[in-house]
Amino acid sequence: MVRRTRRRGASAATILAKVYERNLKALTRATLAGGKQLAGQVRRASEKMHGPPPGPGDWLPGVALGPAGARTYHLFRPAGLRLAFLERVPLVVMLHGCGQNGRAIATSTRMNRLAAREGFLVLYPDQDRIANAHGCWNWFERRSGKAEAEAATLMAALDQVQMLYPVDRDRIVLAGLSAGASMAVLLATRHPLRFQAVAAHSGVAPGAVGSATGAMGAMRGRHLPAVLPSAVGKAMGAAAQFASLPPLMLLHGTDDRVVVADNATHLASVWATATGARPLAPRTLQRGQRWPARVTDFRRRGRTMVRLTEIEGLGHAWSGGLGSQPFSDPRGPDATAMIWAFAQRAFKERAQAAP
Repeated sequence: MVRRTRRRGASAATILAKVYERNLKALTRATLAGGKQLAGQVRRASEKMHGPPPGPGDWLPGVALGPAGARTYHLFRPAGLRLAFLERVPLVVMLHGCGQNGRAIATSTRMNRLAAREGFLVLYPDQDRIANAHGCWNWFERRSGKAEAEAATLMAALDQVQMLYPVDRDRIVLAGLSAGASMAVLLATRHPLRFQAVAAHSGVAPGAVGSATGAMGAMRGRHLPAVLPSAVGKAMGAAAQFASLPPLMLLHGTDDRVVVADNATHLASVWATATGARPLAPRTLQRGQRWPARVTDFRRRGRTMVRLTEIEGLGHAWSGGLGSQPFSDPRGPDATAMIWAFAQRAFKERAQAAP
């Protein structure tokens, strides 16, 4: 009886072991399958956030080091770009807004599609979420020095790209949306000789505030100095003493509830004063069913130094951008095309004004 019991016990243990082994294998297969599915989801999410935007061309990664630390960037190079020996092409630097990264603004604005057609490069720096949890460029952190540190780091990225790729140093354009627009203007006032045209879409004039609290007020139209001898005006005036500020294009929606349109009209006035430009009569532009835009040029000696474009009905969004993207509204005029046209005019007028 004892032997029989032992055999039965041994048999039960063997059965339990086999059942456990089968269950373990099944669990392992399920875990691996789930892991592959999760890895696929993570990969797709990463590609959606950081991968190449739609369209043909090279999405080349890079990292720049500066006073603010490391910042990643991507350079878009059109597919099939063929250059002659020592030939150089224009570069457009795109600075994203809060809640975005380089890929997001590339997708929204479709600047790469225009670059492929016109044959220029596009640089997309990325803000580090450690530096700003919302992905905003810290253009307003003047008292702490963070704004200047980030500006210097962005210039380091530009220097690196100019060294590695065939960039025409006389045809560099700087553009940004919201916080990116404010940082673009700050860069232009700090390095006026490095850029031949600047475009600020829905931004605040840097220098009007020195902290995040002040930035919120400025976005709502407060703390905007009315005359040139101000924090903004002094910065721009100082730049103008050494060299003429580059031409500036301002785009802003009349229905912007995040950054009120007074910021654009104020900055246009300050920039025009600093560059000695005078306003021409405003004109209205409209194509098809898109919202109309009221355009005011400020000119000096045959050059358009400021172009203020006020877009009727537009909120806090890239005008004419891809409708499926945040901070993008297809009902407005095509800001991407308008910026490039403004830049081309700036290139031409600068060449004509050269001695």
